[in-house]
Amino acid sequence: MTQDIADLYSDYLLSSFGQTTATGLSKLMNGSVSHDQVTRMLSGKKLTSKEWWLFVKPYVRQIQREDGVLIVDDSIEEKPYTDENDIVCWHYDHAKGRTVKGINFVTALYHAQDVSLPVGFELVSKTERYEDKKTGKRKRKSKETKNERYRRLVKQAVQNEIPFQYVLNDIWFASAENMRFVKLDLSKDFIMGLKENRKVALSEKAKARGQYQRISELALPEDTPVVIFLEGVSFSLHVIRQVFKNEDGSTGVRYLVTSDLSLTADQIATIYQKRWNVEEYHRSLKQNASLAKSPTRTETTQTNHFVAALRAYVKLEWLKVKTKRNHYQLKSQLYLSALQQAFKELRKLQHDVAVQTATA
Repeated sequence: MTQDIADLYSDYLLSSFGQTTATGLSKLMNGSVSHDQVTRMLSGKKLTSKEWWLFVKPYVRQIQREDGVLIVDDSIEEKPYTDENDIVCWHYDHAKGRTVKGINFVTALYHAQDVSLPVGFELVSKTERYEDKKTGKRKRKSKETKNERYRRLVKQAVQNEIPFQYVLNDIWFASAENMRFVKLDLSKDFIMGLKENRKVALSEKAKARGQYQRISELALPEDTPVVIFLEGVSFSLHVIRQVFKNEDGSTGVRYLVTSDLSLTADQIATIYQKRWNVEEYHRSLKQNASLAKSPTRTETTQTNHFVAALRAYVKLEWLKVKTKRNHYQLKSQLYLSALQQAFKELRKLQHDVAVQTATA
C-alpha cells in the first residue's frame, strides 16, 4: 500500500499548483487515503539512490543506447524559511555568487534519444560542525566533497550497466582526479568545461619541466582542437576555445576539454551541448514537480519528498515522449483543466444560490 501511496503522491505533486501536504492529498482523494498514511510513507525508510534505481531502471532500459551520455551536475533548492538541519543548510551557489539556505543535490542524468532520466542522486549532507576562524561562527561541512559524490554516481551508472559514451560536466567537476577516474578507472571518455585559470602544458617535454601556463594566456585558435597536458593527468587531452555573445552583448569565452582525441571541434561542441539538458531537468524538477512546495521538516521526510519529486519528473518526461509535448505544455494543460473544473463548479454554485433566492 505504501508503494501505491507513493505513486499517488507523485501524481499529486504533478497536479498541484500550490503547497503539497498530507492533508491536501487526503482531501483530494476524498478521504480514501488518510493523512496518516501519507505521513507514514514520507517518514518511513529514508530512500537512497539504490532504491531510486529500482524505480527508474525500466524506463532507462527502454531508451538506452550506446551513444547515450551521462551528465553530472548539482543544484540547490532554496528553502529560506525551513528549519536548518544536515541537508537543509547553507551552501555556496556558484550561479548567484553567494551562500543560500536550501537542499544541495547532485544528479547523474542519463540522456539518450532526446529523453533525460535521473539515474542517480545524492543530497549533500553537512554533518560536521566547525568554527570559522575568521568570524568565530559555528558552521557545517560535509565529510565528503562533491567530487567524491561525482565519482560515486558515475561508477554507479557503470555498475548498473547503463551504456554511455561520454561523461559531461561543467568546470566545477573538472578536477584532475575526476578525469583520471573516468578515463583510466572506468574506461570512459569525457567532455568537460575548463576554468580559464587552469594551467596547461603544450607538450610532454614542457609538462616534464613543469612549464605550465594559464589557458587564458595562450593564443589558442577558435574552434580548433589543440593538444594539451594537465598537471596530475597522465594522458593528453584536446581543448577547444569557443567565443560567444552573452545576452548583455558582452563576449564570453568557453574552454572545452575532452579525452577523446578523435573528435572534431564541431563534434565536441555538439556533444557538450547535450549538457544543457541537466539545466532543463533542474528547472522542471523545481517548477513542475513541486520540489519546493512541501512543508516537510525532518531529513527523512525531506529526502523522501525529493525522491517523490524525481518520480514526478520521470512521469512528466515519459508523457513528453508519448504526447510530443514539453513539460510546460503538459503542466499548462493540467492547469487549464483544473481552471475549467473550478469555473464549472463556481457557475453551478452561483446557479444553485440563484434558484434558492428565487424560491425563498
